[in-house]
Amino acid sequence: MSLYFFRISSDKYSGVAQCPYDLLDHDAAWKEMTKASSDVISGICKNLKPETDWRLELVDEAGKPRMRIRLVAETLE
Repeated sequence: MSLYFFRISSDKYSGVAQCPYDLLDHDAAWKEMTKASSDVISGICKNLKPETDWRLELVDEAGKPRMRIRLVAETLE
């Protein structure tokens, strides 16, 4: 098992959760990542501004990103 942390980033903010997740393998990590993003995505969308980028990353103990889910808001004018 490996320890992972969630890092949430937006245009001006970035922070890593202090509570680690002990995950068995890549599939378990992906499942936890998608669950976490689904828990917060509706709240993020309510306040999303045009031309912004929101990211949820799963990082390892060294701080290296292992997975990323991005939400990008663009206007195409």
